[in-house]
Amino acid sequence: QVRVAESGGGLVQAGGSLRLSCAASGRTSGYASMGWFRLAPGKEREFVAAIGWSDTTTNYAASVKGRFTISRDNTKTTVYLQMNSLKPEDTAVYYCAAGENWGVSSDGTSYHYWGQGTQVTVSS
Repeated sequence: QVRVAESGGGLVQAGGSLRLSCAASGRTSGYASMGWFRLAPGKEREFVAAIGWSDTTTNYAASVKGRFTISRDNTKTTVYLQMNSLKPEDTAVYYCAAGENWGVSSDGTSYHYWGQGTQVTVSS
């Protein structure tokens, strides 16, 4: 059984930073791809960032590019999202996803395992 758990959310002032972590447990092998999505009030789920088997293969939503950085450890089971220069519009529940498909898809249907989310609130 694969379980995905996010952590690191919280309340931060606009312009501040947060680092989200996500660990997938239940097996020792890694995942071909991992990513972050978010769900803001009144909006649909939005792609944020993804990382492939190669740490140099990444994909970012235009709204976060240059501000957020996705990375993961050598086990390929843990992923991080460093969020800098946060804006109130970044407020959302952030979900971590792990996938068996190679690549850095922005489509949530490409991922197989999902966490329960961690709340990020950016105050203005």
